[in-house]
Amino acid sequence: MKTILLVEDNETIRKGLDYLFIQNDFLLLSAENLKKAKEYIRSKSFDLIILDVTLPDGNGFDFYKEIKNEIYVPVIFLTANDLEDDIVRGLELGAVDYIVKPFRNRELILRIHNALKFKNEDKRILHLFDIQIDLDSMQVMREGKEVLFTPLEYKVFLFLIENAGHVVTREAIMDKIWDLAGNYVNDNTLTVYIKRIREKLGRDDVIKTIKGIGYRVDRE
Repeated sequence: MKTILLVEDNETIRKGLDYLFIQNDFLLLSAENLKKAKEYIRSKSFDLIILDVTLPDGNGFDFYKEIKNEIYVPVIFLTANDLEDDIVRGLELGAVDYIVKPFRNRELILRIHNALKFKNEDKRILHLFDIQIDLDSMQVMREGKEVLFTPLEYKVFLFLIENAGHVVTREAIMDKIWDLAGNYVNDNTLTVYIKRIREKLGRDDVIKTIKGIGYRVDRE
């Protein structure tokens, strides 16, 4: 199920879209202001953001410019303002679409599906909690900041993420390291790698130790 963040101060619209999205197999999280939206963006993962332009505590355009380097998902602007200059501005900022209120539900759902296709074609991104991994650039981001891993650390972390929800044995991880390093890596070295990964992420809860067996990264 795809997760959408709606940033909209109109409660009627929020409630209406919540029902509409459930009908169309989307999970909706909504924020009535930019402060709440920022909290969501820095703590959760989304497949799409629908962002109103005029909000109680600021302007959606300015907010998007502020956080666009922290997010790797498509953004649709949703607003009552149909001025051509504003539409062009929103698209020039990097939004994939600009929808004017009032909107038709079927049209909105179609545009959302198109935006999600844009995401899938644009970048190969893995999301877990507040962490994003760009598979093409091998870049790991958390809360808008890059986490600098060595090639071996990245290899270990990616292997665990790809097997999220499953216990990965220490032997299986060491086999992966051996493939990259070209020489044998012992058990103590692996422990050091896991410790460094946790420290660099700034979170001890992402990689769980399964005593006597290996490690597990839980799905959200």
